[in-house]
Amino acid sequence: MKKVEAIIRGNDFDRVKNALKQVGIVPLTAYPVQGRGVQGGVPPYDLLPKMKIEIVVKDKDVEKVVDVIIRNARSGTPGDGKIFVIPVEDAIRIRTGERGNEALY
Repeated sequence: MKKVEAIIRGNDFDRVKNALKQVGIVPLTAYPVQGRGVQGGVPPYDLLPKMKIEIVVKDKDVEKVVDVIIRNARSGTPGDGKIFVIPVEDAIRIRTGERGNEALY
């Protein structure tokens, strides 16, 4: 299992969310964040508003998720965001006690 974290522009969020749903990835967590990349923000703003998406997926789905995010959040200009892929040791569905891949989706 892997956790895919993506920081994208807020106006790309609905498009990314809907595209993920179309490929069968429905569960996700999203929240507004502020940050800056290597460009250091855009004066007069130090931190820019973004959306952060977190999705824990089966190993076989990582590249599909990354591809969907890139296709739907890339404008080709600075500020498109970043994607991080992080190993996940375990997942437990609280309601049923299912563990691992069975607890995901």
